Amino acid sequence: MASELHKRNLALETAISDSKFDDDGRPKRTGTLMTASAHIITAVIGSGVLSLAWAIAQLGWIAGPMALMIFSFITGFTSSLLADCYRCSTTGRRNYTYMEVVKSNLGEMKCKLCGLAQYVNLVGTTIGYTITASLSMVAIKRSNCFHKEGHDAGCHTSNNMYMIIFAIAEIILSQIPNFHELSGLSILAAVMSFAYSSIGLGLAIAKITGQLPSLQFIVIIFYHIERGNHVTTSLTGVAIGVDVTSTEKIWSSLQAIGNIAFAYAYSIVLVEIQDTLRSSPPENKVMKRASFVGVSITTIFYMLCGTLGYAAFGDKAPGNFLTGFGFYEPFWLVDFANMCIVVHLVGAYQVFCQPIFTTVENWCCHKWPESGFVTKRHPITFPSCGVCYVNMFRVIWRTVYVILTAVIAMLFPFFNSVIGLLGAIAFWPLTVYFPVEMYISRAKIRKFSVTWMWLQVLSWTCFIVTLLAAAGSIQGLVKDLQTYKPFSSAS
Repeated sequence: MASELHKRNLALETAISDSKFDDDGRPKRTGTLMTASAHIITAVIGSGVLSLAWAIAQLGWIAGPMALMIFSFITGFTSSLLADCYRCSTTGRRNYTYMEVVKSNLGEMKCKLCGLAQYVNLVGTTIGYTITASLSMVAIKRSNCFHKEGHDAGCHTSNNMYMIIFAIAEIILSQIPNFHELSGLSILAAVMSFAYSSIGLGLAIAKITGQLPSLQFIVIIFYHIERGNHVTTSLTGVAIGVDVTSTEKIWSSLQAIGNIAFAYAYSIVLVEIQDTLRSSPPENKVMKRASFVGVSITTIFYMLCGTLGYAAFGDKAPGNFLTGFGFYEPFWLVDFANMCIVVHLVGAYQVFCQPIFTTVENWCCHKWPESGFVTKRHPITFPSCGVCYVNMFRVIWRTVYVILTAVIAMLFPFFNSVIGLLGAIAFWPLTVYFPVEMYISRAKIRKFSVTWMWLQVLSWTCFIVTLLAAAGSIQGLVKDLQTYKPFSSAS
């Protein structure tokens, strides 16, 4: 009898494993360590890497790299805590989104606060990516113009048209049904992120070695000469009384911290990425390995891009370090790097907007289950591609969302200020507070114990840093708005 029961159970497990659905009735997950790592790299190595040379220029050789390493360690640590919360500790049930994880561990009220923080940041990130992609397309246009018309040509152009082009591409790609279908796009985007980061590193090294007889990094760290013009770096960054006032130094340093925080902001989609993984081996173990791989690789790139970018440009490092190499020669290489940025951000935009799409569509299906407009899928046959099922609500809602993000990006096209503000808003609540509080709840850590105390110190310290970084970014945004005319031509 026992043998017969064992055979039946084995047959049932085999049927489940061979089916197209998981044991919860959802489509079978096929994600692996490689695809999860690709999603993470796509989410992490985004437009944030472009601002790191500027950030280190504000902070200097000591505080800049130190801030990068601190944010790296905090992100890696809290990501491992969050990965363990994917399944309920008592029932083993999967939590499909960050909000469900918080609700399962901390209750309804904190779930709502998490949702507010998460979705404000997801929307903000898609706006930031629209701005960054358009700036890269403008850089390509200007580079080709200078190459054709000469270096003295004006070559001024508006980035509004390029935001519209980017939005059109995203409207099409936004019809991808869900996160599970994004693996190919994320892998391509991850390759692109490595490509433009590597090109930026190569150009920075070439710029440095072209200025010195040999690559003597100790000398470069403190001082080097470019074509007879002094390009200085220092232990404390931009000099008070020379480059900025003391007040401007404080504000720019705080904004730089926000930029670095943004560079590590991927916790907002960690649970959604983890939900793509196969059930075996355990999702939390694979996700921890993927987080370690993703954060380690990106930290190496960040450190190289930030330090070599600062060494190449000194205290005058531009907000987007790829644009600092000029629009001249080798114009084709700079063009290719900027095109890689565009392709990467096309994929990264989808990684960040899919949780928004899924949440809104699931809520509407629950609210109006009888509505054919919301729930019905219409089969459309494409030659050589088979049948594609289209939902009219999904088409209209996702199109409207992309258009709105593009319009907002046109109204506030300020790269460093927007990036810094987004990083400040997301870092403490989503990367630190909720993972720490859920770990304390799940592990039943006693209040005022040693572990509880140091976790609280970590959380409150990050909270204070977040407030200061947000203040610096808001000040920068206000300063930019004083001289900006919406929808005007960008230089």
